Amino acid sequence: MTAIPTEQLTTEQLTTEQLTTEQLTLNYTTQAIGGSFAVHADSFEWLCRLPEAALHAIVTDPPYGVKEYEEDQIEKRGKGIGGVWRIPQSFDGVTRSPVPRFTALNSKERKQIQQFFTEWAALAARALRPGGHVFLASNSFLSQLVFAALVEGGLEFRGELIRLVGTLRGGDRPKGAEEEFSGVCSFPRGAYEPWGLLRKPLLPGMKVSDCLREYGTGGLRRTEGDKPFSDVLASERTPRRERAIADHPSIKPQSFLRQIVRASLPLGVGVVADPFMGSGSTVAAAEAIGAQCIGVEKRALYYDLAVKAIPQLRDLNPAVPQTMTLERGTRETDECCLALL
Repeated sequence: MTAIPTEQLTTEQLTTEQLTTEQLTLNYTTQAIGGSFAVHADSFEWLCRLPEAALHAIVTDPPYGVKEYEEDQIEKRGKGIGGVWRIPQSFDGVTRSPVPRFTALNSKERKQIQQFFTEWAALAARALRPGGHVFLASNSFLSQLVFAALVEGGLEFRGELIRLVGTLRGGDRPKGAEEEFSGVCSFPRGAYEPWGLLRKPLLPGMKVSDCLREYGTGGLRRTEGDKPFSDVLASERTPRRERAIADHPSIKPQSFLRQIVRASLPLGVGVVADPFMGSGSTVAAAEAIGAQCIGVEKRALYYDLAVKAIPQLRDLNPAVPQTMTLERGTRETDECCLALL
């Protein structure tokens, strides 16, 4: 299929054309899982080769382009000796998971991150239909840099989605001087995770309703209880049973992912992509709600992990209700906020 600029595609082509499996997976090693696919490929290369306007949405947790998933850093993480992965102190007898030490990035590496996301956004915008949304996981330390780069690459910033989740990250006393400065913490205890909410711009003069009719994109799906999709979602930490299925450092819980995958398809149909598939949890979430997802993973270790994990994650029944959101004055809000104190 020859790529056609989005502006030249007809309404009929964008609304009725069904891309074949070969057009979505190309000639890469691929595993079909239900109606979805796991693809062993580089995200940039796959997006570049994908037919234009092929995707309705992207939901992904990227690696931030430098260091943390390089072979030497993964080896150090596995041995518990650090590198860019910080090994936190135990807390009340609880062993805490390694987290990327983003404060260790120098100015050159921060520029690399900016370039990484600017270039990636340009490819993502090419692959998305007009009005297609991007949900992208970030962190409080780098989100401002990452979101600005995505806008520079051609996406439209639509706000932030706050995953409200109690963690054991941050709040540590100064390393090596814990007793001397016992009343000080280097960073605040993390209680949320910011997700960038971006969108491929609508065509000139187009309204959301026009975009929905023509391309099936442009808005966000309301909850199953017919309430507006909220930009603050209460979330559990990833349960142990899910981590046992997929041993990946950045796996997100099914109870959270199923909500945002559902929201990304405003009319309940279309193709969602996770270009940084990792454990395959986004693909599993899509499969669980009856959506089609293409997961792309560069590293063979995680591709193999995802192929095995997706069916198991898909078949789980999350402990937290999929429709749970934070609304002012509700009992759920009060209980969740109190739990984070």
